[in-house]
Amino acid sequence: MIKGVLLISACCFMLVHALRLSASEEWKPAEGPLLTQWGRDVTPEYPHPEHPRPQMQRPWWWSLNGLWEYAIRPLESGLPSSYDGKILVPFPVESALSGVMKRVGPDNRLWYRMSFPMRESKLPRTRMLLHFGAVDWETEVWVNGQKVGEHRGGYDPFTFDITMALNQPGENEIVVAVWDPTDAGFQPRGKQVRKPRGIWYTPTTGIWQTVWLEAVPFAASIDRLKLVPDIDAGLLTVTVHLRGVAKGVFVRVEAFEAERSKGAAEGKPGEAIALPIDEARLWSPDSPFLYGLKVTLLHNDLERGAVPGDEVTSYFGMRKISLAKDESGVLRLFLNNEPLFQYGTLDQGFWPDGLYTAPSDEALRYDIEVTKRLGFNMARKHVKIEPDRWYYWCDKLGLLVWQDMPSGDKYIGGKDPDVDRVAQSARQFELELKRSIDAFGNHPSIVMWVPFNEGWGQYDTMGIVTRIKEYDPTRLVNNASGWTDRGVGDVHDIHSYPGPAAPKNEPLRAAVLGEFGGLGLPVKAHTWQAEKNWGYRSFESQEALTDAYVKLLRNLKPLIGSGLAAAVYTQTSDVEIEVNGLMTYDRAKIKMDEGKALEAARQLFLPPPRIKVLMASATIPDSMPESEWRYTFMNPGEGWFAPKYDDSAWKVGIAGFGKRDTPAALVQTEWHTSDIWLRRIVDLTGLDFEKPCLVIHHDEDAEIFINGFLVARLEGYTTSYILHPLDEKGVAALKRGNNVVAVHCHQTTGGQYIDVGLVNMIDGPVK
Repeated sequence: MIKGVLLISACCFMLVHALRLSASEEWKPAEGPLLTQWGRDVTPEYPHPEHPRPQMQRPWWWSLNGLWEYAIRPLESGLPSSYDGKILVPFPVESALSGVMKRVGPDNRLWYRMSFPMRESKLPRTRMLLHFGAVDWETEVWVNGQKVGEHRGGYDPFTFDITMALNQPGENEIVVAVWDPTDAGFQPRGKQVRKPRGIWYTPTTGIWQTVWLEAVPFAASIDRLKLVPDIDAGLLTVTVHLRGVAKGVFVRVEAFEAERSKGAAEGKPGEAIALPIDEARLWSPDSPFLYGLKVTLLHNDLERGAVPGDEVTSYFGMRKISLAKDESGVLRLFLNNEPLFQYGTLDQGFWPDGLYTAPSDEALRYDIEVTKRLGFNMARKHVKIEPDRWYYWCDKLGLLVWQDMPSGDKYIGGKDPDVDRVAQSARQFELELKRSIDAFGNHPSIVMWVPFNEGWGQYDTMGIVTRIKEYDPTRLVNNASGWTDRGVGDVHDIHSYPGPAAPKNEPLRAAVLGEFGGLGLPVKAHTWQAEKNWGYRSFESQEALTDAYVKLLRNLKPLIGSGLAAAVYTQTSDVEIEVNGLMTYDRAKIKMDEGKALEAARQLFLPPPRIKVLMASATIPDSMPESEWRYTFMNPGEGWFAPKYDDSAWKVGIAGFGKRDTPAALVQTEWHTSDIWLRRIVDLTGLDFEKPCLVIHHDEDAEIFINGFLVARLEGYTTSYILHPLDEKGVAALKRGNNVVAVHCHQTTGGQYIDVGLVNMIDGPVK
């Protein structure tokens, strides 16, 4: 049987290869705003030639990527009588690398056509499978005029058995029809919109991942693997799902360390097979070791015994992700039974020349390499699912992944209840979610599933989290990244721009910062458009951007000491008009000083400093008593900050002060006027001042005095609590005994809030 597979595959490969050479007609990218270095090297003969499924490979397969015919026709039209031109698959029709760069829209259908010849085969017991990496969104496929299947889903791979539809010998025609409503529909779509703007981007319609053929044994073949590592028990559990008849067959699985066998086991298809991995080398970002795996389907033969049938090669990593308390009793994210702070980028997965499709495999790898070079150990794949090869490079190079489910349907505000999603919409979401877990769940790099982001399509949160945990109990689940936490799942995730900030510690969930940063810098000649680009905060030079980033991470580190378990910086690269990437959109420039950025990130993985609270704020730490201040809304006149000023007529209130709808504010005393003045006495008897820092959340301008000396003047506003180290004069203003702290905050419009604390940062491990 295997020999037959090799022969028929070899024949087909030669013919398809010849077809490619004859089809190398003139092609060039469309005139898009930006072209990457890899996009310049794309040719119509072999785009994305690598095996698209690294964890389940057979030796004989071939890609159908290349020039196909395309047509855009009204939705009600049938099979086109003629085509509009050539499109380079697998690049979406809206992209420059497709050679087309046209919109389709919900009122039209996109048609594809390609053909290839096959010689006569004397091996009728072989099946031919037609694989699609991903097509967005509703797909119908015909081979030689015979419909072979349809699929709904924009991100998950799917396969059709086309054996009976093939002409052998003869010419074979594949026709694909795709409809994609984008944001006119309820389906998962991520950040694709018909009218791109702000954080919403150009849509992808149709084929956007590799299309390929594969020959497999006719009666029974390996359809899917489920690999579950267990480092505590020292074994890998392998479940082999079959295509076809399973009667009289069994499975052999064998692990390899380099070329040396690590052990083997046998069992039945569809049942869990325990494969011992003694003294396992564990997978981690610092040591991303991968074992090889061979899975063989064996047929029982009365005369010949166990006869090999289908066989695939794969790989796996031995790793464990869990929640546990560290030595100080704080709940953390643990990797391989050790606490590990996870610091990642928000990774959108968009490209200026290929949109959803990277120009090449090298480009996919480059993003991950740069992420690692800048000191990150994680990426949050944001409302998009990538091709298998992106996760392969994360596995290979050592990058943890938080995997978002692409959003769809309605969006809600931070205070709104869950969406009342109609049954059809909910079924489609859960179907695509389950398929994605099946398709990508074997990658050791993926450590967390994120079903919802900022209320985008969020419904039945508790039910969705429960079903994910039941379906994949080996990973963590983040119920909602951002504004709409429902108190379930393994982490409490907040967003804060520019931040940083942290949610309060909880007994059963880790505290994480799912998005922060967004520091922007447009780089001339490397932007999507010449003007009107934006970031959450904008800078004009590499030096200014780097300094702001280093300061941001310096403020992040104490939050780690207080309990923050992970943080996600926005973002890997610029995307269309957003210029808040670590790299430009074309990946031509890294926008920060690499050395300084790396060193700032490295500090996050050192033992966090101990925080000694000198004067409590509303947020640090949770166990301190509430902060009582005297305050007034009336201008107190000159000298109001002096230690001997009489504030006995002022009101008494508990921090913080402001409007309750101010983002990240912990308001306990209402303040609605333009100005507020605050005073309090703090006793610092018997305390040392190693590295005193203000802990402050101000909206807007603030002045802070200690014992009559101005120690900080802060303009603008923050959207969360930040650390502001005192300079030498500020430290000198402190004294043992009673200290008078005075604060003035001025507000003009929007939210308003003021809260000030004082802490001492002590280097060394938490005790």
